[in-house]
Amino acid sequence: MTKKEQEEWVGDEAAMIKPNVNLTDDEHKQQIEASWYRCEQFGLEHSSEPNFATLPNGELNDLRDQHRNLLETTENEIIPYYENILSNSACMIVLADRQGHVLNTWGQKRFGRGQYHGLVEGNQWTEKGVGTNAIGTAIISGRAIQVGRDEHFLRANRYMVGSASPIYDTGNELLGVLDISSDAYLPQDHTLGMVKLMSLSVENRLIFAAFQQDHFILSFNTNLTSLDSHWSGLLVLDERGTIVSANRRAEVVLARDLSLLNISQIFDCDMREIKNQPLHMPMKLRALGRYQFYVKALPPITQVMKVPDYRMDADYKAPPKLLDNEKPCLPTNIPSNVVPLDELEHGDERVKRIVKQAHKIMEKDIPILIHGETGAGKEIFVRSLHYHSSRYKEMLVAVNCAAIPAELVESELFGYEKGAFTGAQTKGSIGLIRRAHKGTLFLDEIGEMPIAVQSRLLRVLQERVVTPLGSTEVYPVDVKLISATNRHLKEEVAQGRFRQDLYYRISGLNIELPSLKFRQDKRKLIGYVHERLRKEETGPPLSEVMLDTLEAHPWPGNMRQLVHVLKVGMAMADGDELEDWHLPDDFFDDLNEQEQQGSDFTIDQPNEKSKESLEDIIPRLLEEYDGNVSRTAKAAGVSRNTVYKYVRQRTDD
Repeated sequence: MTKKEQEEWVGDEAAMIKPNVNLTDDEHKQQIEASWYRCEQFGLEHSSEPNFATLPNGELNDLRDQHRNLLETTENEIIPYYENILSNSACMIVLADRQGHVLNTWGQKRFGRGQYHGLVEGNQWTEKGVGTNAIGTAIISGRAIQVGRDEHFLRANRYMVGSASPIYDTGNELLGVLDISSDAYLPQDHTLGMVKLMSLSVENRLIFAAFQQDHFILSFNTNLTSLDSHWSGLLVLDERGTIVSANRRAEVVLARDLSLLNISQIFDCDMREIKNQPLHMPMKLRALGRYQFYVKALPPITQVMKVPDYRMDADYKAPPKLLDNEKPCLPTNIPSNVVPLDELEHGDERVKRIVKQAHKIMEKDIPILIHGETGAGKEIFVRSLHYHSSRYKEMLVAVNCAAIPAELVESELFGYEKGAFTGAQTKGSIGLIRRAHKGTLFLDEIGEMPIAVQSRLLRVLQERVVTPLGSTEVYPVDVKLISATNRHLKEEVAQGRFRQDLYYRISGLNIELPSLKFRQDKRKLIGYVHERLRKEETGPPLSEVMLDTLEAHPWPGNMRQLVHVLKVGMAMADGDELEDWHLPDDFFDDLNEQEQQGSDFTIDQPNEKSKESLEDIIPRLLEEYDGNVSRTAKAAGVSRNTVYKYVRQRTDD
């Protein structure tokens, strides 16, 4: 982000919140008067010297370790957006805990009074020790406040102006305070608005850190361009659409208690629509029957898929136990989100062979390693293998190793005891590997796993036990391990980025899933995917002309891109036959780029071989096929749009 963009971003956000952040003059005056009264009760006088109750270095280090999550979130996610302000203003940003201890500072290290301003790590800014001040008064009041020079109770602090805003955790408990202080003049409304925006930004990032692994997060705003801003409302949803958490903005805007309501009670949609909404595509929804909002849904990073258990049905009768020499019974009915094994390919011999190989290996104590481009359908492939194995009654746990922050990979995979580290859940966590016990563990993008975590994973695979962080207890695990990568792991081993012993531990059966553009059954596969989507949203079948267009596409995003393009097209068609103009623009960008790369090519005919440009071949083929655009496009290897372009050029000439 450039300095100009930072200034515009901060300016726009401050302008948005300006009408809402400030207390009225009377309310502000009452807060300052109440603080001065408390200071008098504490026995302070205006001439008293500040008592910062400075912590020893050892205690300060312990305190900083306890608040590591808060410190890292502020340092990495918030401060970078304000670097330009810090470099161009004589001000300091201060982060304090809920007792007023300064944890860290950024910006101006010296004010006019030099090093004696007291805003240093380890000092405690409470009203009892330092009198009326932005940090201490915000802690007591629980509200954002600005304390001017002469509003400080102690004369010793009347050289500066402070603006502070409290930070609340996901349980709505006070976590700390952010403060901007300076001995120079700063626009009061702007500074107070900015520090409140910063505190909201920290709270939002803490919500993402706490919930993004396993929950859907909805952001909503009245303005489409501000949907990704820190001033948007956030709702955290579980699989059923229950609201399990929300930021302060959501509660203020919707003006009601959101705890454990279902999303359908807030917006005119249900959880099924949210799950099926294409990623990064906003929806326009009505809230509480009155207000229009733009809404964007972000799915969980770690998608833990649990296979439905039909034994819960009241009519279920358990089959008799199998004899030792009998084979395990596999399911005869599969849920709608699982592709049958024999429908994973539609005429591609290579895919047919790897499906047969992997299906046999699923019942053996041999790991599977899948190579393939991003979006090639590796997770669909694994889900089908799991459900068509004897492990189908247990969980399939899918972990995207590239999506989990490096510092969280160990705790997410191996679990942890309560209190194992700062920010740990009070009840601890079982970990994803133990969740997959008796089932299948799918480690996608395993090449992205940090080296330190690779060592622990290797021990788990060798010893078949897991030891959670902060514990000495060991838990046996029985998992079918399937890994996937789009990297060349042997090269990663040679470069020292992947352990050689782990590579040979995970690479029992090595298979490569071809990308969509190289599938021999691409046309039939596209038709099959469309038919599956039609079961979710009714619509007409694909015409041969549209199949020609889709088949000619290079599909750099593979199966994932295909699904999104078809979903967008079906939504735009709204029951009508799918046509070119229903498809997104970037679909044709890929086509045009492919055509430009191959604008000169060789055309083989029975008695001659000639090299022609598109300007020559398209008119010739149009004449040969009596103006049939579809046949011309197919013969030339281009889209119908390209043919139409040359037709228009001839007409204009």
